[in-house]
Amino acid sequence: MKVATLSIGDELICGEVTDTNQSYLATRLFDLGLRTERHLMVGDDEEAIVAALGELGAVYDVVLATGGLGPTPDDLTSAAAARAAGVPLIHSPEAQAHLAEFAKRLNRELHPLNDRQAQLPEGCGLIPNPNGTATGFRVSIGRADCYFMPGVPFEMKPMVEQTVLPALLEASGVTPALRSTLKIFGLPEAVAAAELQGVLPAGSPVQLAYCVKFPEIHLILRTPGAYPAEHQAALEALRGRMAHHLFAEDQATLDSVLAELFTTSGATLALAESCTGGMIAERITRTAGSSAWFKEGAVSYSNEAKSRLLGVAPELIAAHGAVSEEVALAMAEGARAASGAAIAISVTGIAGPEGGSAEKPVGTVYIALADAAGCRAKRHQFPGDRERVRSITCFTALNWLRRRLSTGN
Repeated sequence: MKVATLSIGDELICGEVTDTNQSYLATRLFDLGLRTERHLMVGDDEEAIVAALGELGAVYDVVLATGGLGPTPDDLTSAAAARAAGVPLIHSPEAQAHLAEFAKRLNRELHPLNDRQAQLPEGCGLIPNPNGTATGFRVSIGRADCYFMPGVPFEMKPMVEQTVLPALLEASGVTPALRSTLKIFGLPEAVAAAELQGVLPAGSPVQLAYCVKFPEIHLILRTPGAYPAEHQAALEALRGRMAHHLFAEDQATLDSVLAELFTTSGATLALAESCTGGMIAERITRTAGSSAWFKEGAVSYSNEAKSRLLGVAPELIAAHGAVSEEVALAMAEGARAASGAAIAISVTGIAGPEGGSAEKPVGTVYIALADAAGCRAKRHQFPGDRERVRSITCFTALNWLRRRLSTGN
């Protein structure tokens, strides 16, 4: 089965919005054992959409298209699809009923422009949209079975999962591929690749890909569905080689892993943040239930706040500077004492672009951790601009918490 994808929208062509739909579709298609052979992107131009559909429909068995199903005059996909399929655009009572039901669910009135979303190609099959007003549809164009969905990921993804992928799996008859993702931190990509040389035996059906998602590196294993034993063996080999740097797998994240560790251990946490300005607390509270173990966080950005909130002696700051091992230790100890938490972690650093010196250049960060075993601090030198320094500081602090709870280090 030959598959292509089509993204529609001026916002994509102009670079105002990143097209995440295509990467999502390609990933999910691969999970089914299908490879996306081509991707096109066109703007909100009816002639361009018709031409793209005709071009893809002449070559591919399946086309997945996203975008252009909204209620505004520049949403032209339905009309273009009808032209490309050689059928009229007609009013769909089913799509109109969905519009009415969706408006009732949200307790709001439909705007007259929404009626445009009930105009669909004659004879098309409908793709239910549980999260929006735009009903998707399926129509034949050339040799291709074409699926049309909204461009909003929140709407598009459940339509793909609930309707499109089951239909493709049934039609293709292929065995779904095997896919595993190991997420590592603390190694440059080149070093990780060097350490994994030879991990897959010659002739292995397993493919290993590297995907950098700063500050993480994802090791992605892809294997045809007929080789589960080979896939599992490769997975175990990678786990062994990357054990020291592996923090999560597949859908798990550092945040979710850390939440599970705190929940199962019964430990509690307090934070003292300076250069990250609350980023660590924000990440922690993304996870539902974090209130059970996250007690409090202080954003002690100024020297005065470090003294008032955390009890850091002004003399200590004057002697060593706010960005120092001594102050980081005092911040962590102060946060733990004030909160009564089992563990406290602190960060203080120079995120830039100003504020650095020869002794402490931009990117200098101290992270300290205090618990019943004592308090220790580590100095880091992080590269990059202000946001990268802040982001990697946040991730490094969270990862230290993970390692402390899971291995005691």
